Amino acid sequence: MNVHIPVFTIGALAKASGVTAPTIRFYEEIGLLPKARRSASGQRCYEEPDLSRLTFIKQCRDFGFGIEQVRVLLDLSISQERDCVETRDIAQGHLDDVRKKLEELRALEMRLAAFVKRCNEACAGGPGSDCVIFKDLADSAPRSCCGGA
Repeated sequence: MNVHIPVFTIGALAKASGVTAPTIRFYEEIGLLPKARRSASGQRCYEEPDLSRLTFIKQCRDFGFGIEQVRVLLDLSISQERDCVETRDIAQGHLDDVRKKLEELRALEMRLAAFVKRCNEACAGGPGSDCVIFKDLADSAPRSCCGGA
C-alpha cells in the first residue's frame, strides 16, 4: 500500500505554520530547519515533519526564546540521552529574564504615569513647549516613580 506524504511548497508551509516564507528560508540558512528537497523544477518541497519542526520553532520564538536557545531546545526535543532538566533550566532562565523585564516595565509605567499626572496638574492646556514632561525628561536627577523629588 502506498502511503502518501503531504508535500508543501514554501507558500503552503508558510500558511500552515504562520511563519513567512523569508523566515523559513532564514531558518534553513542558519540550520534550524533542514534544507528542503527540491522538485524537478527547483521548487522547495516540505513534508509533515518540516511543518512540525517549524511549528515548534515558531512556538519557541513566540515565547521569546532566542535563536540559540531554540537550537538547543530542538536538540533536546529529539535526544534520548540528555536529561529534561536541561530543558527546564532553559525555561527557568528565560522565565527569570521575563520577570526582570516585567519589573523594569512596571517601573517605567510608574514613571510615565507620574509624567502624565504632573502634566495634568501643572500645565495641561498650556503651550507645548512649557510642558513639565519635557522638563522632567531633561532633568539629570529624575523624579521618583511617585512624582516626588
